[in-house]
This record gives sequence, C-alpha cells and structure tokens, in this order.
Amino acid sequence: MAGSEALSAHLATGLTTVARCWEVRRKDGRRFGFTDHDLDLAFDDLTFRADTGMSAAALQQGTGLAVDNSEAIGALSDASVTEADIAAGRFDGAEVTAWLVNWADVGARKVLFRGSLGEITRSGGGFSAELRGLTEVLNRPVGRVFQAPCSAVLGDRACSVDLDAPGMKARATVSEVTETGGVVLSVSGAFEAGWFQRGRLNVLDGEAVGLWAVLKRDVVLADGTRQVEFWEPLRAPLDVGTQVELVAGCDKRFETCRAKFDNLVNFQGFPDIPQEEWMLVHPTLARARDGGSLR
Repeated sequence: MAGSEALSAHLATGLTTVARCWEVRRKDGRRFGFTDHDLDLAFDDLTFRADTGMSAAALQQGTGLAVDNSEAIGALSDASVTEADIAAGRFDGAEVTAWLVNWADVGARKVLFRGSLGEITRSGGGFSAELRGLTEVLNRPVGRVFQAPCSAVLGDRACSVDLDAPGMKARATVSEVTETGGVVLSVSGAFEAGWFQRGRLNVLDGEAVGLWAVLKRDVVLADGTRQVEFWEPLRAPLDVGTQVELVAGCDKRFETCRAKFDNLVNFQGFPDIPQEEWMLVHPTLARARDGGSLR
C-alpha cells in the first residue's frame, strides 16, 4: 500500500498517531529534518529531530493561483539551525517539504506542502520563517526585454558560455581585508584589470564557506595582487588566508560579448535599437551624421 493510502487508512480508524515532519534543503545541498513529535523520526535517509521546538501555523492552501502560505517557528540550536547561519543567509530560499506522518509507521505519510523559505526573523533565541508555496514563482516576470544590454546571465542556458573553460575562473587567497569591506587577493594566473568586475567571488573555506558576492570593482595593484570590492557585503567574516574562487564578469555590452567571450551568436540584447530621441532630433543635432546607423 502506498504511503498516502496507508495514511488515509490509518486516519479512517479514528484513533490516530500522527505528527508533522519538515525537511529543509539549503542551496548548498545540506538537509535538515524537524518534527513536532516528542521523539526523533527517520525516513528518506534523514533524521527528523524533535528537540528543536519546531512547529507551524495551519497551512493555508487553495486552488487556482493563490500562493500557499504558512509560518514555521522553532528554536535556534547549534546542532541544527544556528543564528550565524541565518544571519549569513544560508537558509534564504531553501526548499521545504512538509509531511503528515504516522509516527508508529513512518511509511504511512503524505506530503502536505512543498515550497521554499521566505523572510526569516530572529528573536528571543528562536526563529520564525515564512513558507512560500510553489505558485510563488508565478509572481516573477518572464519573457524577453527589448533593451540594448544582454538580458542573459553569464553561463546560463541562453548565454551558453562555458564557465569551466580556461580563463573563466581563478583560485585566489585573501591577503588583506580593506577598511571599505573589500579584500586584496593573491590570484593564481595573469588576468587583465577588470576581468572579474561584475563577476562573482565564491568562498571555498573558512567561516563564510559556501557564500558568494558580486564584484563591483576589480583592480590590479602595483605588486601584482588584486583588490576587489562587493556590491553587497558578505554576511559572514572573510579572514586572511581564506581560499576563494573568482568568476569572470560581464557588463552585458555587445562589444564585450564579442571581444571577451567570442559569443555574439548568443547575445540576448538588441544593440541596434534607435536612440530614444531619434524621431525628434534635427539632423544637425544628431550624434552621428555619416549616413550610418543611429546607434
């Protein structure tokens, strides 16, 4: 008998032994299990811990495109969810699956909810996390944007640049943390200034392992090291000696796609869109008067 059918048969008896279980799967692949039962439960190669004080408000689910929503509440624990991990953003956007389980026979269970974690708040030694249903993704805009810059993300399906190709990544070691929040790096390999600007810095070890940041600035210093600054600071300390990975950046321009990545065939922008004022400007005031493109 399938798990959901077994649970339905158990519920039909009128004398039930059920509990709720939640699995949280972070983007780095780590899995966490919680239950509101008074003993740990285990299935799907995961132990659902009972000592976290985890509970949830009643799930609000509906038909149509309404967003399922609820709230999960639990205690911060060094062995499970830590305040440092929440502050660092490691649980942002994590996948959540909730079950109703017969704790006397965990094979009898049914999925109640699938979604992701939204806003997480901390107070009084505990946390409260918003649960967002699968229909949340339907709130995102889709479709092409008619603009001169490329709309693709470097390395995604539309772009198709291979980020594992030579010259796309570099290993580096943090040699100094600057007062402005940036870092000075000792980089293996020679790359021109600005090569990693608008790219990514992935942290490979240390307290901030698994976190990443987008690079706002990439400058080569006189001694051959590189100084980089972030658009937004990492939410965990980045210490001297930390190993990081730099990923090449793209400024979305037509010229960059051609010269830096040799990828014009996949350019997702519209560089020949006329200027906004091209219908109104007098020919004598045009930027270019050579009979060529108005771009």
